[in-house]
Amino acid sequence: MEILENDSRILCGSPTVVEVFQKVFAELIGSYLLVFAGCCSVVLNNSEKTKGQITFPGVCIVWGFTVTILVYSLGHVSGAHLNPVVTFSLAIYRRFPFKMVPLYFISQILGSFLASGTLYLLFEVDDNSYFGTRPAGPVVQSLVFELLATFILMFVICAVSTDKRAIGKLGGVVVGMAVTVDVFIAGPVSGASMNPARSLGPALVMNVYTGFWVYIVGPFVGAVLGATCYNFIRETDSNTL
Repeated sequence: MEILENDSRILCGSPTVVEVFQKVFAELIGSYLLVFAGCCSVVLNNSEKTKGQITFPGVCIVWGFTVTILVYSLGHVSGAHLNPVVTFSLAIYRRFPFKMVPLYFISQILGSFLASGTLYLLFEVDDNSYFGTRPAGPVVQSLVFELLATFILMFVICAVSTDKRAIGKLGGVVVGMAVTVDVFIAGPVSGASMNPARSLGPALVMNVYTGFWVYIVGPFVGAVLGATCYNFIRETDSNTL
C-alpha cells in the first residue's frame, strides 16, 4: 500500500502531468479570450447603444488579430488550437496525440462557455445582438460556407505548422489573416464559426440552437478535407506520408 501511495504522489507531481495540465489550461484560457474578444465585438457592433461603432470590417479584424495574438502567446505551450476541429484534424495525421483530444475538447468548450456567460452578464443581449452563430439564409448555403471557410483555415494551419519549408515565425500572422478573410466572406452568410466550441458556448448560454448542426458538420468536414488536401502536397521523407 505504501508503495502505491508513493507511486501516486510521484505520478501526480511528475513533469508529464504538469505539462498536460499546462497545455489544457492554456487551451481553456485561449478559447475564453478568443470567444470573449470576438463575440464582444459582435455584441458591441449590433447592440442598440453602440450599434455600428465596431463595423463589420472591424469585427473581422478583431477575430483575426485575436487569433494571431493567441497563437504567439500560447502556441509554444499548447499549440494554440482553440478549436476542436483543428485538434481532431491534427490528430488524424499524427501531428497531435489522440489521447489528448478529449482533454482539449473539454477545455475549448468550457472556455467558450465561460466567455459566453461573461458576455451574457455584462450586456443586455437581445435577438439583434446575439453573439452566437445561426444561418442567415438557407441552411445548406451556410453549411457550404462553413465547410469552405474551415477548409481554408485548416489548409493554412497545416501549411505553416506541419511543413518544414514554411516560415514558422510568420505562422501566427498567416493564420490570423486566414481567419480575417474567412469572417469577411462567410460572416454575413453563416456567422463564420469554423469552430464548434465557439458556436456551442453561446448556444448553451442563450439556449439558441437554430441550425446548430451546421456548425458541427461543416467545420469538421471542412477541416478534415483541408488537412487531407495539404497532406498530399506537404513535403515528405521516405518514412512518412
